[in-house]
Amino acid sequence: MDELTTSSFKTTGSKWLLPVSDFFGFPLDQVNFLACQVFALGASFWFRLYLSPQFSSPVVRHAVATLFGLSFVIFCFGWYAVHISVLVMVCYRILVTADIHNIHRYTMIMAVSYLAVCQVSRVFIYNYGILSTDFSGPLMIITQKTTMLAFQVHDGKECPGDLSNVSFFLSSTSSSKPSLIEYLSYNLNFLSILVGPCSHYKDYIDFIEGRHVQRRLRRLSASNTGQNGYDKVSEPSPMAAVTRKLLICGVCMVLFLTLTKAFPVTYNVDSHFVNEAPFLTRLTYAFFSIQAARPKFYFAWTLADAINNAAGYGFKGVDEAGQVSWDLISNISIWGIETATSFKKFIDNWNIQTGVWLKTVCYDRAPRYPTALTFILSALWHGVYPGYYFTFITAIPITLAARAVRKNVRQYFLSSHPVKLVYDVVTWAATQLCICYTVMPFLLLHFITSSFPPCRSMYFHIHIISILTVIVLSQSHKPRGSSSSSSNGTKPGPYDPHPQAQPQLQPYNNNVKRK
Repeated sequence: MDELTTSSFKTTGSKWLLPVSDFFGFPLDQVNFLACQVFALGASFWFRLYLSPQFSSPVVRHAVATLFGLSFVIFCFGWYAVHISVLVMVCYRILVTADIHNIHRYTMIMAVSYLAVCQVSRVFIYNYGILSTDFSGPLMIITQKTTMLAFQVHDGKECPGDLSNVSFFLSSTSSSKPSLIEYLSYNLNFLSILVGPCSHYKDYIDFIEGRHVQRRLRRLSASNTGQNGYDKVSEPSPMAAVTRKLLICGVCMVLFLTLTKAFPVTYNVDSHFVNEAPFLTRLTYAFFSIQAARPKFYFAWTLADAINNAAGYGFKGVDEAGQVSWDLISNISIWGIETATSFKKFIDNWNIQTGVWLKTVCYDRAPRYPTALTFILSALWHGVYPGYYFTFITAIPITLAARAVRKNVRQYFLSSHPVKLVYDVVTWAATQLCICYTVMPFLLLHFITSSFPPCRSMYFHIHIISILTVIVLSQSHKPRGSSSSSSNGTKPGPYDPHPQAQPQLQPYNNNVKRK
């Protein structure tokens, strides 16, 4: 036990803040991460106010964002930051030299393979343990960005007629591909290097060059009035959004220090608890412990969103009521998660930008079994710990079962509001219990020593119920007509990030057919 306690306070990065770590009793890697994010928040305000496009050239803004980002990864991860730089440079080499028809394939193979090798090495480096933050985190973000950009370049060249529907920006200094400084800045900028989110290259370049907000205001004005009057609209301030998100971070931090500590997830695999506690007691504790584990994710992603907004990045639009939204690159919707009435809705609101990436590079392009292939890619992207694979493989039958229930059962509960309310309450409870069962291996990571016993002690009831539901409902109902969703290029799946939600805030159309 002493060895585990000591190892939890280790870090591969700087030890300058070790006294702070000792004083507060937090792992040093977490202290370094939080220090960089707090510095990034302050730097974001400076970046927006004193290094704005009106006073600084795009090259300067690119260079500063890149240097800050590199400084963060060196501070947090030490010499392991070399892996991040190597992956970026190799992928850029592929981008500028590879054949346009295969550029996305080569980049995908390179990025995912390099990430997998580093994930395997992480198992040996940390003796099958895991730090709260390590160099694989930025590598995962880099993998998303490099592959997303490669696919967008490929789509832009393969579908020139649909170029307006592809989120790819052709640089003004190059006919098709970004310059080195643009590429480095997009991948290594301090706004998203540590925890993301991944965003579209076009949006990022618009932000650096000062077109991000005004271009969206122009599109909004043109759609509402039929004329270009965006220049008469003042650029909205992100301060209200930043303040709100920082308050959410404060609440999440308090919950983390109280609820998360009071309901440790590891107690689910305590041998005495597993062997002695009744089934309902274990199920109840699993529910509350998984709920209590969420605030740390809420904190990290909301703080990252606030950092981007403070720099002036993330403006989404203005709704019909005149409310400004700065949620363009938000990675999480806490309300959507906590009120989700289906497995798909939960996934759509959790790690949203990763869902967009998975949908772009895998789900929309998979010729067969898109759901299964997407979950497998997600597991591979997360790492090589067996708990990841157990979680995402488990998610496949649950997703198919939830889809079948909604398609075949929900229609019988829409006759009145009270009946619909009962259906929503039941599906909410079922969704939350399924999530608890599914993500426990993800949080515990170890399959044999940690993840397998609670699933076995719960008699694999979620697996059994999901599989039986799929079998029964698929036999009793057949697809109607020939107008299947796959015929028009759209497939209902777990990584469809609300394409119909708030259409007035979505200036881009993502329904372009991809190869």
